[in-house]
Amino acid sequence: MADPLNIHHIPPTDFATFVTNTLARASRSSDSTTIDQAILRKCILLASSFLITDTTTDADRGIATWFAGLSRLVDLVIVLHKREELELETINCASKACSECWTAAGNWSGLAECRSRVRDIGGKLKKILDPNERTYRGERVYAP
Repeated sequence: MADPLNIHHIPPTDFATFVTNTLARASRSSDSTTIDQAILRKCILLASSFLITDTTTDADRGIATWFAGLSRLVDLVIVLHKREELELETINCASKACSECWTAAGNWSGLAECRSRVRDIGGKLKKILDPNERTYRGERVYAP
């Protein structure tokens, strides 16, 4: 039977590839070695959307591609922190993305595994916060 909506021909999304390609393009268009945090934040804020699309368009690899993309982004947040270049807005975006991914994983059946991965990512981010785990360099960080 013909597929009138062409559903079977929609290519799967891949957050890891999207992140790599986007950040590579951004670094090629820049003459410096700094990471463009505005672009980084835009990628981070797409994490929950890609969680849904990666896992629904590629049942076999979707969780892995989504997690690889989010992990790369958080690794860059950690690098920026170590360089003392991390902007408060960027850590806020990362915290918000974790919250959104946590909620999405809890609301979609079959994504329980993603919650443990969000917990791992959140743990990495908590390590760079101030000892009270609510602020970054004295400034309040987004918390749901």
